[in-house]
Amino acid sequence: MSMERAREHLERFGLADRIREFDESSATVELAARAVGVEPARIAKTLSFMVAETPTLVLFAGDARVNNQAFKATFHCKAKMLSAEQAAELVGHAVGGVCPFGVNDGVEVFLDESLRRFETVWPAAGSSNSAIELTLDELERVSGARGWVDVGRGWREGE
Repeated sequence: MSMERAREHLERFGLADRIREFDESSATVELAARAVGVEPARIAKTLSFMVAETPTLVLFAGDARVNNQAFKATFHCKAKMLSAEQAAELVGHAVGGVCPFGVNDGVEVFLDESLRRFETVWPAAGSSNSAIELTLDELERVSGARGWVDVGRGWREGE
């Protein structure tokens, strides 16, 4: 069902035909990178948090980690990731396939600056064995992102 929700969402933008489904799992950055044949950093991993009372998704480059201080400064709360059960219930996608496409009403989406290094990135498409290649402009448009944030670390030289 999650995959179908993502597909229906992407269809509204004429992009559903670009979803790739794999025989193997793409549920982690490493597995997804291997499945699509790109460096792990180009996988747009979607992490789910609770910000105040709002389920919130932040898409990071595959090599970025959460910078807790920057997260708190940006969102005015501690970075508290949703459990697998909460993600499925509140976001509408299971862990391994969490993406910003076809999410439940009320979920907010943000894109992390770590993604801006790439012309295209590969977020999941609603299942643990799917992905879609999107330009950053496409990702911003189809994700309904509220904006760009700088809450990642470990991806810049010297970090």
